[in-house]
Amino acid sequence: MSPVLPSSLSPHICIIASEDLKQLLESASLPPLPAILQSFSPLPQVTTRTTSLTSVPHASFALRFSDLVEIENACQEDEEQRAVRTLDWIGERIGRRCAKWVEDIGDKDTTRTPWWDELKRCIEGSHTPSRTETWNHPVAVIMGVSTNAPNPLQAITALHARPLNLPSWIDPNILKVTLIVHPQNSALSDEEAGALFNAVKKQFGLNSYLLPLTCPDIPPPPVPVPALVPRLPAVGESDSPPETSLNTLRMAEADIQGTARFTREFLLMSLIPWMETCVVQWNENFSSTRRLPSRLFSSTRRLFGSPSPSPAPNHSPHSSVSRANTFAGSMSVTGPPPQPQQRRLAEFSTILGDFKLAVNVWETIRKEGHGGSDILPLLLSPSPALQLHVSNALVSIQPTATEPSVSAQLRALLYAVRWEIGIGLPDFISDTLEGERWLVWAAGNSEEAPSALLLAQAALLSANKGAARRAAFWYVSAANRLEKCGIKPLTMYFLRKARTLFKTRPMKELSPSFWDSEGKSASSTAGLNDILSVIEHPLGRLLYTTGDVEGAVKFFLGLLRGSASPTSSPSDDEEFNQTSSDKAYLDDFRVALAHYTTTSPNRVLLKDLKLPFSFCVPQQCRTRLARGNAQGNKSEWEKREEDWGRFWKQNGGSEGIAKGGCAAVDETFWIDVSLRNPLDTEVNLSHFTVIVEEANSQPSTSKHAIEVETIADIVLGARESRIVSVGIKASRPALLIITDATFTFLSLLPSTESLASRGRRLQDTAAQRQNATYAPDVQIKVQVTEASHKLLVNFVDDGRLVLGQGETKALSLWFSNSGTSSVDEAWLVSGMEDQIWIGGVENDGSEAHSMLEVINSENTTRPGRPQRMPLTTSLQPEDSTEMTILLHGEQVGQHELHLLVVYREAGSKQFHSVQLLRDYEVQPMFRLSVSSKPSRVEDDLYLIDLRVENISNGDILLKNISTVSPTWRCRPLSENPLGMSRPSQSSRFFMGASRWENSQDPSLTMDFVTRKLAGVLQGHPVDPSQPPPVDLCCTHMPHKSDVLKPHVRDFIHSSRQIATTRTISQTYPQLPSQSYPFVFPLYHPLSLDVIVFWELPSQNRKGHVLLSASNIGAGHAALRNIIDAAENAKVARSMYAETQREKMEVLQAVKGSAWNAEKDPVVLSVASERSLIHDFSNGTCRLPISFSVRNHSLTHTSGFVFKLSLAPNTDPSSPGVTYGGRLTFRGTLKPTEQSTISPRVWISRAGSYEVGSWQLEVNVHEPSDETRIRHRYVQECRKEDVIRISVRDDERES
Repeated sequence: MSPVLPSSLSPHICIIASEDLKQLLESASLPPLPAILQSFSPLPQVTTRTTSLTSVPHASFALRFSDLVEIENACQEDEEQRAVRTLDWIGERIGRRCAKWVEDIGDKDTTRTPWWDELKRCIEGSHTPSRTETWNHPVAVIMGVSTNAPNPLQAITALHARPLNLPSWIDPNILKVTLIVHPQNSALSDEEAGALFNAVKKQFGLNSYLLPLTCPDIPPPPVPVPALVPRLPAVGESDSPPETSLNTLRMAEADIQGTARFTREFLLMSLIPWMETCVVQWNENFSSTRRLPSRLFSSTRRLFGSPSPSPAPNHSPHSSVSRANTFAGSMSVTGPPPQPQQRRLAEFSTILGDFKLAVNVWETIRKEGHGGSDILPLLLSPSPALQLHVSNALVSIQPTATEPSVSAQLRALLYAVRWEIGIGLPDFISDTLEGERWLVWAAGNSEEAPSALLLAQAALLSANKGAARRAAFWYVSAANRLEKCGIKPLTMYFLRKARTLFKTRPMKELSPSFWDSEGKSASSTAGLNDILSVIEHPLGRLLYTTGDVEGAVKFFLGLLRGSASPTSSPSDDEEFNQTSSDKAYLDDFRVALAHYTTTSPNRVLLKDLKLPFSFCVPQQCRTRLARGNAQGNKSEWEKREEDWGRFWKQNGGSEGIAKGGCAAVDETFWIDVSLRNPLDTEVNLSHFTVIVEEANSQPSTSKHAIEVETIADIVLGARESRIVSVGIKASRPALLIITDATFTFLSLLPSTESLASRGRRLQDTAAQRQNATYAPDVQIKVQVTEASHKLLVNFVDDGRLVLGQGETKALSLWFSNSGTSSVDEAWLVSGMEDQIWIGGVENDGSEAHSMLEVINSENTTRPGRPQRMPLTTSLQPEDSTEMTILLHGEQVGQHELHLLVVYREAGSKQFHSVQLLRDYEVQPMFRLSVSSKPSRVEDDLYLIDLRVENISNGDILLKNISTVSPTWRCRPLSENPLGMSRPSQSSRFFMGASRWENSQDPSLTMDFVTRKLAGVLQGHPVDPSQPPPVDLCCTHMPHKSDVLKPHVRDFIHSSRQIATTRTISQTYPQLPSQSYPFVFPLYHPLSLDVIVFWELPSQNRKGHVLLSASNIGAGHAALRNIIDAAENAKVARSMYAETQREKMEVLQAVKGSAWNAEKDPVVLSVASERSLIHDFSNGTCRLPISFSVRNHSLTHTSGFVFKLSLAPNTDPSSPGVTYGGRLTFRGTLKPTEQSTISPRVWISRAGSYEVGSWQLEVNVHEPSDETRIRHRYVQECRKEDVIRISVRDDERES
């Protein structure tokens, strides 16, 4: 059985009725003849035949009837203008009726919607012919007259003689049918009417029918009939109001049966046979044009000698269809059909159910580019290829990327409706076709109401398939377009549907542990907030404009979700969009809420409204006491307390620090509430305060004992974070709990936010580990006690503190005892990298002016210890005093100075503490670099090159330079380059380094390090023994510096300790920092520190910068033995790969450390003159060449073998010298010993000569046994080692 096609693909029948017939129907209370006949369509159980005479049964066969005059007038209208009127007409019809539809549907889930049905009826009701397709072209014209006419035959003749006023592009193949209506009250008798009918058949053909009707004077009761499809009103006419009752006909039963009989006979006896005949004849012509050309057969006959083919049979139009003899009155259809008739062939075969022929013809039309892709999806079986046909059909309507025309939009709408009707719903929404996407493609970018309904239908189909997110997106798109058309009820309905679908979470087959590991909630909708905002914002505005202010306020408040991450930095475009969105949401919320508060007397809604975001950040809220409790980093204060406890325990004390953070009675303390505006727009919070309760007391009693400050108004900018301090004062001792913060949002909405932070995650039991369980919330508590121990410490000058690089700054501290007990003992605890000296700049009484001094050092990397404050007398209650500390800023950058003051009363068993925080900045002033190389001067072993570049913006006075080393003593080699250094000026200072005669044996320190690192490599615990002390040689250039002052010595020691500790932590990250003082000394025996002292006389500022140079001197792999032992030791297998890997890392770090450095200690240099004069008349020149060989090792003896060779001459202008005598020299050098080798050369004539081509072999002996060789080195003469000697003839000179 043939599938049912959309009614818009059914035959279109035009009717023209005479005036007498019109008057007859009007008098009988009947509608026009087209409406009467349309009531009997579709006809059931109709059979058609294909070109192969195969019967095709149709369950129903639809016909479309129209008034010929209306069709003729409609064809005169411009198609583009008619398309505009059609879309506007559909939008008006839907806009008038949608409110009632939405009210009837409510929240019910339906598979059909009335607006989609109405859209389909409007589209299917369009019968006006079009240039682009011939479905609406008339197939037949019924000419109706009645026997009430004065001369019925003349009226019929006039109708047949009337030309069809149709455009030329309409197919002229039209079947003409004559209908004679014979009413019961006609002037002609039945015999006369029969005679008239016979005469008409003889004159106009057999396609004539006689329809007798009773037409009683009293109309019979109405009979329900199918509703007529709506038609586009003619130009200048208004649309009929929506039907409020059923469509009925007032016809007698006999008349109904007679009309139905006529309609069926017309279809079966006239229309279908005529269409079948057209299909047969047009198919013959169509097939003939697709045959192979005769030239091919002629070539075949000529080449192969085959006989000529018989001529093609001449198909008679009467031989294919037996009922063709009934078409005497039809127009001729013989001859090759024009191109429109080729399309008519495809349409007729489609209507008749001959799909095999139809598909063939449609494919041909499609390949020729004349359409067909829109019909093929209705005829072919479901397959993915249908999507290509759909896409091709839509692209062919509007091939360019510009906005489609109105006629193109109407055609796309027509195609989409046909596809949705003609393809079964299961196949249409299947994954193979995905027909809902076809509707979206057809809607395109059009903003008309019909296109919006296409999106809405696609959303409905997707929702029925389970694709909720896609359906919601299409609902939103449809709502946006309908809102522009002014159809608010449907817009609100679609937005609500989209909101419901987006909030319906899909099933996620994820492990519950996934959400726990990601720190997210399984029900979180954070990723959908932006999408929901697009839905809820227009919905809220529509609610406000329709009078639902409460609903609008709730929606607008829900839109203010804020940002999830305060540290996110969106792009410029995103930031602009978010800013404009938040501002728009906030403005709408403010207007709606203000309107509600002014119009609602009870304001019940305000009690239910709650902000969907928080301004307070409980984790960053802190209490601040008046006695100087600084904020800072909590971990830093914990380190200070640990340092103090460790120090006091090492000194034999057992007293601890009393728990801090207690406020005093009648003393104002502050709760610093951290506020962060999550919105991208400015907001204000009025009447901001906090709720404070006493533990274990009634709120009514604590209300009078606690005073809480209220801030009138706080304005927060977009994404601004701010600390707001609220003062609190208690009049009696108690434990105060700060529970909430209260404020009025936008001065309209009272809000309360909790200041309690979430407790820690519990992991004690299996249930707690499987399901996230947290400890009780952590509340902010403050203990208020009597003020017995209350020491206030503050900086006298709390302005911005900026130091130069290495500057020493004096800071004044003000101590005030506000308690009731005296303060007899106070200590200052600073950080490991803080350089603090208690006291002012004072000399130690020494007046020596020598350039050298000795500093005794413990040689330990132990960090600085707490320092006792010099209280001359006890600090009694209400007493105050001022003390000075010196701060040295060495490291460039921003810093925080965390100082912990620990104090107590004499005899007290507990210490009390007060925290002091100060931010300071150290600005760069110098760029320092130092390098060293072996010296050619006999008195110095090494040459030190110091570079100082002024990178500040002002002049700096370089006062003097000092060096500190356990081994080396330095002296200046150049004139004093010190003085005023201009910006960007670079200065160089050369120094000679020689061994200090009073230096200690470096083996003591090396043995200590060797023993400690051997234990580390073997995995033994580090014993807490200290490295041996060392004396440091401090030399000053050019005169005595401030190094003799105690605070400078302390700062030098702390700078060296900080630098050494950093190097150790970077080299040995596997070792705990507590073991550093027991493994590594502070100074390497070969280390050298350079200190540059500077001043700014105009600003009375001074300071010094310490630069730790690399070790100077030759090392001999002092740790080689313990490294070899560790590498060759039997390794115990471990099940932990990380442990073995850490051991290897420690071994590699020890192998590459400065304590295991290795270097060739012997340096060779040429010490001869470079130019001389000789009288060659007296003979050849015999010249000794002096080579200086020096052992730079401080501990090891080295033997050497010096070999000279005659290398080939590479430079003709500078020939090599000729040696005479010995060419090999051997010797032994003690530590720091120097020897001279003087081979002789023979020069026969004046010129320039090269001295090179030598080799030096060095053997480093063991100190304990000089017969054993520790290291071997070989030095070759390099290109830069070659020197040139110029010899001039004295006789020529004279």
